[in-house]
Amino acid sequence: MSASRDVIIIGGGHNALVAAAYLARAGRTVTVLERQDHVGGAAVSERPWAGVDARLSRYSYLVSLLPRTVIDDLGLRIRLERRRYSSYTPLPDDPSRGILIDNADAAATAASFARATGDADEAGRFARFSERLAPLGAALFPTVTAPLQRERDARAAVGDDALWEAVSARPLGEFLRDGLQTDVARGIAFTDGLIGTFARSDDTSLRQNRCFLYHVIGGGTGDWDVPVGGMGAVSGELERAARAAGAEIRTGAEVTAASPDGEVVLADGDRLGARVLLSGVGAAVLDRLLRAGGAAGTGAPTPEGAQIKVNMLLSRLPRLRDTAVDPRAAFAGTFHINETLSQLDAAYDRAAEGGIPNPLPAEIYCHSLTDPSILGPELRASGAQTLTLFGLQVPHRLVAEGVVDRDALWAAAQRSLDAVLAEPIADVLYRAPDGSPCVEARTTADLERDLGMLGGDIFHGDLSWPWAADDEPLETPADRWGVSSGVEGVLLCGSSARRGGAVSGIGGHNAAMAALEMLSR
Repeated sequence: MSASRDVIIIGGGHNALVAAAYLARAGRTVTVLERQDHVGGAAVSERPWAGVDARLSRYSYLVSLLPRTVIDDLGLRIRLERRRYSSYTPLPDDPSRGILIDNADAAATAASFARATGDADEAGRFARFSERLAPLGAALFPTVTAPLQRERDARAAVGDDALWEAVSARPLGEFLRDGLQTDVARGIAFTDGLIGTFARSDDTSLRQNRCFLYHVIGGGTGDWDVPVGGMGAVSGELERAARAAGAEIRTGAEVTAASPDGEVVLADGDRLGARVLLSGVGAAVLDRLLRAGGAAGTGAPTPEGAQIKVNMLLSRLPRLRDTAVDPRAAFAGTFHINETLSQLDAAYDRAAEGGIPNPLPAEIYCHSLTDPSILGPELRASGAQTLTLFGLQVPHRLVAEGVVDRDALWAAAQRSLDAVLAEPIADVLYRAPDGSPCVEARTTADLERDLGMLGGDIFHGDLSWPWAADDEPLETPADRWGVSSGVEGVLLCGSSARRGGAVSGIGGHNAAMAALEMLSR
């Protein structure tokens, strides 16, 4: 089949929309094919409960890695709000005490550390640990929308060989133990290495290090912001920008096969052709599509996610066992539950043995405290609030093998949450008009079924370092931009791309740049 357009993009997630907007703005003909009846992938807002005027970011929920250059280039009208409070962490053995990290009040943060840990110096160590990471964001984040730099150049830009070795060459646990003295402070830091990642702090694969690195370099500062209007406002703006530039976006268009020559086959039997294919689906999904099209495939392994996400609507915020902390402060940042370093490692060991971690490590936050616009007027007036819980160290194998199900995981999450509250979370769940509680749990199996994310992996596979090895071939546009699928003529534009993962648009931007180079030849 002859190519009838320049580019076809498989999948309509936020990265695909970024790529489509850039390509169309450059005058290229581009078609996005999305199997669902809407675009946005995991970056969407929905009303989960009938008759309840609450529009939640159902899957992804915070933004850190979306570069300002993408927002400016595409003219995106989005607003991101910074959270005053970084985190609150009640002590597992005494939830009447906890650490509240207040970005606007260093003295209050220090007093909180001292009260909770009995160590007057740990707040200073934690601040120095955070400051030590600053060169990583300053040096690395500006490079994510440029061709891959060599490791030697990235290391030189960071300018701290000891820091480089600690983050990129040795298990993260060593760095945490060297810099922090208390189990709870080490755990607060380590959680950045575990969102969607199944690992121990001393895992020699360093997958926890790579996850940690992306969390601390976002925006050059590591801050994670709340998208006003919910995540759907972000993908909605991307869709608007892509359509305004002239991109064709087809929903209800499931791709069943693809080939390196640019042809795709749809579920309805239709065939389309392009000069270049971009894949916004996971590398393992692309592998299946290429094989179905008679090609050799990418050889990508099936990935494995490791989390449960629970969305809740509350009639009000629950009371805490720690009466010294205002719930509006505790829930406004990231609320860590049973996430000391030793608990996180023990949870990994338990899950690796085939059981649900007990207690389940979890972190929660309240979107509506920062952005009440996601609630209707009546809900806002009543004092209702949203709550998002993210349970860690829950590998997909537990669900896939039938060891646990959604109800069991929600029960474990509920037990963990209730342990630090002065009242059961069930007592403050908002009730829908039919009397049912407003709570939904999304497992890795749900992500696999609803979003096509194999294994429920929110990163589509193991994250990569945001640089190229010193001896790595970088001759082709696909290699230079970190979007090679291993199949000529097919580029990765989603989270499977190098420097992919999270709501960033980086994979989409870089695939578009590589495609434009290829098309100009």
